[in-house]
Amino acid sequence: MPRTLTLPTPDDLHLHLRDGAVLRAVLPQTARVFARAIVMPNLVPPVVTTADARAYRERIAAAVPDGAAFEPLMTAYLTDATDPDDLAAGFEQGVFTAAKLYPAHATTNAAAGVTDVRALAPVFERMQRLDMVLCIHGEVTRPDVDIFDREAVFVDEVLAPLRRDFPELRIVLEHVTTAHAVAFVESADARLAATITPQHLLFDRNAMLVGGIRPHLYCLPILKRDRDRTALRRVVAAGSPKFFLGTDSAPHTRRTKETACGCAGVFSAPVALEAYATAFDDIGCLDRLPAFAAGFGRRFYGLAANPGTVTLEEAPWTVPERVAIDDVDDLRPLFAGEELRWRVR
Repeated sequence: MPRTLTLPTPDDLHLHLRDGAVLRAVLPQTARVFARAIVMPNLVPPVVTTADARAYRERIAAAVPDGAAFEPLMTAYLTDATDPDDLAAGFEQGVFTAAKLYPAHATTNAAAGVTDVRALAPVFERMQRLDMVLCIHGEVTRPDVDIFDREAVFVDEVLAPLRRDFPELRIVLEHVTTAHAVAFVESADARLAATITPQHLLFDRNAMLVGGIRPHLYCLPILKRDRDRTALRRVVAAGSPKFFLGTDSAPHTRRTKETACGCAGVFSAPVALEAYATAFDDIGCLDRLPAFAAGFGRRFYGLAANPGTVTLEEAPWTVPERVAIDDVDDLRPLFAGEELRWRVR
């Protein structure tokens, strides 16, 4: 008999759905497994105001497949001009679940991001009083900082002072990738947590660069050294409640990935839970996956448990090569054309 693992229906606490035809193509990939998701706001134009988020939530709801139960949890895109009153109103009205801090130009569609974190002190003070979660893309963008060191420098230069100045502010350091950041989160109090993606558990930078460049593994923060991946694998094996599931699934068409200057993002939604199961099984801690996927994160966000369960089984299958958007464009998922040994039953 194949091995199986049944877990409570999980949430994806860091997800990019995009908009329009891409939204309609990718949302079913998440809704097949996850009941809720923290939806990223870096559209063009970004989701800045409560009205923006309400309209985007309606577009997502219209794209949910028939028969699926999926709840998008909306985030506000912080800018230098964010209005604390509008942000607070959106949170109190149940439109916003969190706010997202992108340092300007740190990643896809981050040009409108924050240029000076210190200038947002009134916003952080209001969020602290509301107990509203701040999600952070934790990288500096100065050209003098090596791309593989941008997260560690951000932790020291931005995150540490932010925690000192706003000790009651609840923060999620998104898609943590370095041993340095892992140690910082571990040493902090319970108001600091982090998400971990499947690709950062499964791969280091060699997988992206040795023997040829693999653009579909290029994401930001970029895949790091093996010692960094080892640190991530250690904390999930230990079952630390400060680290939980956030895929950062980030779809880009193959035309924009396979080009001279390809976009950053790994489209993992079609294999998200299966990829995590593969990683946890490789590490030898498959029993830790239910809490990582369906316990730690929802409790940090103050969310109720989802109804129902999801069952994984050890049954080899081949990941499709593509997810169609329309007659012209398509997306290449993580592990496209490869065999995975775990699948959702």
